[in-house]
Amino acid sequence: MSKNTLSVKDNRTGKTYELAIDNDTIKATDLRQIKVKDEDFGMMSYDPAFGNTASCKSKVTFIDGEKGILRYRGYPIEELAKKSNFLEVAYLLIHGELPNKSEYDSWVHDITHHTYVHENIRKLMDGFRYDAHPMGMLLATVGALSTFYPDAKDIFDTDVQKLEIRRLMAKTPTIAGFSYRHIMGLPYVYPDNELSYAGNFLSMMFKMTETKYEPNPAIEKAIDVLFILHADHEQNCSASAMRNVASSHPDPYSAAAAAIAALYGPLHGGANEAVLEMLADIGSIDKIPQYIERAKKGEFRLMGFGHRVYKAYDPRAAIIKDIAHDVFEVTGKNPLLDIALELERIALEDDYFVRRRLYPNVDFYSGLIYQSIGLPTSMFTVLFAIARMAGWLAQWLELLNDPETRIARPRQVYLGEDNRKYVAMSRRRKKK
Repeated sequence: MSKNTLSVKDNRTGKTYELAIDNDTIKATDLRQIKVKDEDFGMMSYDPAFGNTASCKSKVTFIDGEKGILRYRGYPIEELAKKSNFLEVAYLLIHGELPNKSEYDSWVHDITHHTYVHENIRKLMDGFRYDAHPMGMLLATVGALSTFYPDAKDIFDTDVQKLEIRRLMAKTPTIAGFSYRHIMGLPYVYPDNELSYAGNFLSMMFKMTETKYEPNPAIEKAIDVLFILHADHEQNCSASAMRNVASSHPDPYSAAAAAIAALYGPLHGGANEAVLEMLADIGSIDKIPQYIERAKKGEFRLMGFGHRVYKAYDPRAAIIKDIAHDVFEVTGKNPLLDIALELERIALEDDYFVRRRLYPNVDFYSGLIYQSIGLPTSMFTVLFAIARMAGWLAQWLELLNDPETRIARPRQVYLGEDNRKYVAMSRRRKKK
């Protein structure tokens, strides 16, 4: 009968070790027993960028990149995008189950009535330069919230956890809306608690002189669906940042600021902006074949194709592609859409891309939608952050409740100098 272990033979010593297998993983610390000498530190695994290292056990999000599957708490993303709304999905991510009617109503009420921020926050945001990047403003302001809510440091009090989750879910769109108005040189618009989560955010960005802002239903729905699609994505860079920082037990605002900082990077949250730049660079449908050939030669990179995790069509991309048409019926068709559709068609039929499994990802169409509703590219990642706050908070709560959690402290493979003697400055030779 087979054992649930892995036998490892060290050819340096001839010794064999039995490592326990749990959920198709071995504990990295079990490698420490593999030594040449008793005084050795022991074997470590080396995994740059954690490409094949599980840093935690999680029940939040499941991804099968080979099959193009994304599920929140077991629910397929396609079903949630079609039948649910963002606040219900946020509840699911954070609490583990879909809410019943009374739970949902209470959840929506609590978030809706925490949307206002202290007036000092508004004054703080006034201090940013007129051309400050909205992600930088969001990063700094969310971090600053920790000084307004010192009770948030009591992170193991369940009532405090619930309150800070509501605050972050509610105030992030407000801060994001204020950052948009700031860069546009417009007066801030305060929250309208009679609107939906997505509708209120649109109001805080786009309301002008009208007494009551009425969001267009198609655009409001599109923003809500985009929030659902971006709500969580397993242990990505920003979720890992949230967990790593949270492992030292700061308040959730500080951990969320770290996650926002990770998302700020162009390799994580800025890809949809790069797609628009690529489509504009191509310029017309007739130029697509030459850009395809340049991509094959390594002279040009097709942005929005391929994914670190997905080796099949990103399920979120198909959903966004459908809602894009609903938005364009309201805004008029984005002139870059025809280029995007033709580029996708050619790439999906080209053996070069098919063999490499380079399919459109979530960023390929989302930027077209954001651009069509009038958002500057600097705001794209801000919308990503609003949505991802739900996933970050779910990851934060899971980490706090995990008995195996310890402060994150990776090892390294040291390749520097050995023990060296200090030389006085007057005796040091000039470097060549």
